[in-house]
Parts: sequence; structure tokens; C-alpha cells
Amino acid sequence: MHRQFLKDTASLALTAFGGPQAHIAMMLDLFVEKRKYLTTEELIEYNALCQFLPGPTSTQTLVSVAYKIGGPSLAAMALAIWILPAVIIMSALSFGIFYLQQNQIDLSFLKLVYPTAVGFIVYAAIKMSSKTVKDLNTILIFAFSIGLSLMIRNPWFLPVILLLGGIISNFSKQETEMVDRIIQKPKWIFLILFFAIFAGSFLAVRLTDNKLVDVFETMYRFGSLIFGGGQVLIPFMVEELVMQKEWITTDEFLTGWAMVQAVPGPVFSFSAFAGGLSMRENGTTLQLAGNALSAIGIFLPGLLLIFFVYPVWQNIKRYEVIQKALKGINAAASGLVVTAAVVVFQTLGFSWMNLAVIIAVTMILYFSKVPSPAVVAMALILGFIF
Repeated sequence: MHRQFLKDTASLALTAFGGPQAHIAMMLDLFVEKRKYLTTEELIEYNALCQFLPGPTSTQTLVSVAYKIGGPSLAAMALAIWILPAVIIMSALSFGIFYLQQNQIDLSFLKLVYPTAVGFIVYAAIKMSSKTVKDLNTILIFAFSIGLSLMIRNPWFLPVILLLGGIISNFSKQETEMVDRIIQKPKWIFLILFFAIFAGSFLAVRLTDNKLVDVFETMYRFGSLIFGGGQVLIPFMVEELVMQKEWITTDEFLTGWAMVQAVPGPVFSFSAFAGGLSMRENGTTLQLAGNALSAIGIFLPGLLLIFFVYPVWQNIKRYEVIQKALKGINAAASGLVVTAAVVVFQTLGFSWMNLAVIIAVTMILYFSKVPSPAVVAMALILGFIF
């Protein structure tokens, strides 16, 4: 069964376009209907578990299924297989962009890709807010998140906004689902390792002033603090990588973000692109190291948290404070994506062409079933023509 599961994971890694929702649908078809690895209820349960954790939701759901079947070793192997194709593609793209820049090749054919990426961000904001902003409490948190993140432009403050969203939502009187308690012993070593790497990498950056260490620490921090899936990466990366540290430009960010929509597998693989470009001036070897360490850094926290939380999930989810906090965190995360759309659009610069492309892409994604890769391909083709 273990070998077959890894083969099935590889199949998903090469065909799972469309983001987390599509990933879960494909897992339901393959893991539940065809292979009978678990029940529909169990898959939904695991997906709910991962909503409570920072990190890539669909990736952690897959890791949870692997953990159920074969424990931590199978889960780690499944994660590696799941992320590898997307990481390789996005790493190669970082080298491709750098090659074009070095040889002064005209990149004007990408001009429609930039507003297309903004369209993807706007669509993500609409979809996320429609699912997370449902009552007065979450509306207020959503608005609070947008206002505060626009006023205080600091990447370190974004997790504080998410935390405040969780705290505020606990003042809600909305009832939560009661869950029976099952006693399980937690595996503390994984939680200790999670915090040890977080603190250790933070200190290493301050002590060594090494850019590669800084890249790893940044991505590990993103993977440790981001709730709501890959779309919530946008405000964190724009604020820190583009605005604060200036490791990549807005155009490079938008190019990579548009391209990752056309790549199967997890959206978090975008980290390999951003991390590689961040190290481009340091030679091929260090750029490859940037690709690899960025991917490891952003996916490792989610893996460690699944290893810790999975055995004690039945204990954790019964607490009302956790259930309420998640609603506020998700509403705040949706607000941050709105802020990211505003900031990126401002950086892109206003033109009627950009605005028209953004609106068109948003409407295509919202009202039709045109797949994301096709939208990106259209932007590239039209960019060549016009």
C-alpha cells in the first residue's frame, strides 16, 4: 500500500492544477473513491485540521493522509514527492528570468502577465472573503485587517494582525460545534524542533549576516505564521521581499506569481522561485541553494506541526477558543490579501490597459471554468502579439 500511495502522490503532483480546493477534490476522487485509503469524512476531518494550522492546507492534508497510512516516514516521503515537480519548475523559472535579464533580452512580452497576476490576487481576495466574511464580527475583523495593514507597512506586523483577528473573534457569541474528547499523547519532540528551528534561524541571521541563512529564516517564518493557504503568501512576500529587503522587484514577483498558477502542485512552491532570485547575484551554486533552502524552509514547519498535532487533534479541536480564533484569523488573512492587491497595483502603476486586464482576468476566473494555466498562456500570447 505504501508504494502505491507514493505513486498516487506522484500522479497528483503532476496533474493537480487549480489550487487547494481542486487539490482536495482530486484527493477525494483518488484517495477515497478509487483507492479507499480513507473515508470521505476522514478526508474532510483532516482538511479541517489543517485549517487550524499555519502552512499550505492541501499539502498538510496530503501529509495527514500519508501519516494515517504509514506514519511519519511515509508522510515525509509523500511531502517530498508532492512538492518536487513544482519546486523544480519554479526553480528553473528563476534561472530563466535571470538569464533573460543578464543577456538584456526584451521582456516586454511579459507586460500582460503582470496585471494578470494582480487579477489572480484580486480573485483570491474575493473568493477568500466570500468564505470567511459572513457576519458582523468577521466583517469588522476583515475591515480592521485591511486598514491596519495599509497603515503599518511592516512584514513583522502581519502575524500580529492575524493574532488580533483570532483574539477579537473570541468575543463573538456565535456557538461552535462540540466535539468528543479522545485522549492521545502528543509527540513533543516535533513541537520543540519547530520552535528550535524558528528561534535558531532567527538568531543565526543576526549573528552571521549571511544572506542564504536570511533567505531560509524568512521562508521558515512564512511557513510558520501564514494561515489560509498559498494566497496569504502574497502580502508577506510583497512587504518583505519586494518592499523591505528589495531582493526581487515587483515585476519579478508578479511574473513568478502568474507562472505558479500554471504549475501543478502547491502554490507554496513559489518560494523556490523567490528564494532563487534573491540569491542570483551570488552565483549558480548559491542560487540553487536559495531554491532548495527556500522550499525546505517554507514546507518544513507544516510537516513538523502535522507530526505534533495529528495524534492529539481530537483533544485540540474541542476547545471553543480554537474554533472561534480560526474564524477571526481567516477573516484577517482575507483582509491581508486585499491589502496585497492594493499595494501591488500601486507599484505596477495605473494604466487603463492594466486595469482592463485585471478586471478581465478576475471576471474570467470568477464566472468561468477556464483553467489558470490557460489564462496565463493567453496573457503571454497577447503580450507577444501586442
